[in-house]
Amino acid sequence: MPTTTFRALGALLLAPALATAQRPTLSAAVKPYVAVDTAVVALTHVRVIDGTGAAPKDDQTLIIRDGNILALGPARSTKVPDGAQVIDLAGKSVIPGLVMMHEHLYYPTGPGVYGADYVSFSRLYLAGGVTSMRTGGNVGGYADLNLAAAIKSGNQVGPWIDATAPYVNGPSPFTQMYALKDSADARRFVAFWADAGATSFKAYMNINRAELAAAVDEAHRRGLKITGHLCSVTYREAADLGIDDLEHGFFASTDFVKDKEPDVCPGQSAAIAGLSSFDPKSPEFSSLVQHLIAHHVAITSTLTVFETFAPGPVPPGIDVLDPLLKSQYDQQYARVQQNTTSWIAKFLPVDRALEVAFFRAGGLLLAGTDPTGAGGVIAGYSDQRQAELLVESGLTPLEAIKVCTLNGATYLGRADRIGSIAVGKQADLVVIDGNPAATIADIRRVTLVFKQGVGYDPAKLIESVKGKVGLF
Repeated sequence: MPTTTFRALGALLLAPALATAQRPTLSAAVKPYVAVDTAVVALTHVRVIDGTGAAPKDDQTLIIRDGNILALGPARSTKVPDGAQVIDLAGKSVIPGLVMMHEHLYYPTGPGVYGADYVSFSRLYLAGGVTSMRTGGNVGGYADLNLAAAIKSGNQVGPWIDATAPYVNGPSPFTQMYALKDSADARRFVAFWADAGATSFKAYMNINRAELAAAVDEAHRRGLKITGHLCSVTYREAADLGIDDLEHGFFASTDFVKDKEPDVCPGQSAAIAGLSSFDPKSPEFSSLVQHLIAHHVAITSTLTVFETFAPGPVPPGIDVLDPLLKSQYDQQYARVQQNTTSWIAKFLPVDRALEVAFFRAGGLLLAGTDPTGAGGVIAGYSDQRQAELLVESGLTPLEAIKVCTLNGATYLGRADRIGSIAVGKQADLVVIDGNPAATIADIRRVTLVFKQGVGYDPAKLIESVKGKVGLF
């Protein structure tokens, strides 16, 4: 294809030099889901929501070349290169690919048991607009690492994956988790999985302070980050030990449990009781927030999983489940609707207010979905729902989109390549039929997902796994 010379016309933006990322050769297993795979693509007359929180720009043309954003500017003055594939997106919006920070590649198949679901979940995440994700702990060991490598090489379809090692935990009721012996064992555990290819770590509820300190030190020594769903260790203690992120908003914070014993998990209900009447503006909570911010600790919101334990609407995507798992969840949903006094139902509005307070104070709020619990959190669908819940909690649609895109990329250290729409960045984009900046529910209306400049058909991805999800 001949090289095209561009002239700066109006507000046209050009990259002085594109750091072209090597696009993998797509395998025969991936190609059936590809709708656009052309070296140069022009998205014309589209509304651009860039992920930074800035106001949308209407009637734009965005040029993709070799997987990167080559040019972006008003449609009236942005020249489309000769030979480009032109896609007219009048009436549609484009946002950055979602960067979600608490995802899994399994689904609950019984009490405390998680079944592998590498095929359908990876496809559904991409179909929902997730182009990059971090797994929030895994029970599949090498499988998560192998899938991440297969997707990166073009042999499987799915988002780019920051593959978290198996949970770093103390004694656990989950038979799929290893129990650390001591701090030396924690260091050995992190070193082993880092050498095996894990790129992230997650501490779990029964880890103690000495073990967490060793795990954090070993992860950081290798240039890797560690998050935590904690209980035995408080948020303030974890911040002092150097943890990078804390999961589930403030649901897992035991900082305000009366008479909490060091290194002992008092249980989820005790943690909730300690926060249930908290005022987000209280000096105690404000002090904790400022402590977390001062120590550069992010907070990951996972409202979707908690919503399934409180009376409310049927979660999106349930119809794609394996029929047996759908039947199980339908029964679970019916039970939840009758339990209007559950502690989660009472605390959910409180946690939402605390998350917003952290965000408004300048904290780095991330977003994820956590497909665990009793089911009902379906990959892709739940990621869209998480953005809706952030808006329902008090963020603007533009703020919620930023949390689900640029904030995640910032945490991962990849904001120079993904997380926002700008010339020179990787073309990870979600095309939406509507305007999620005005109506966040439009984020569900995904028509095309670009990952590294390749456009995937969400309808085909969903159809390929419908009726199999949870066990595929």
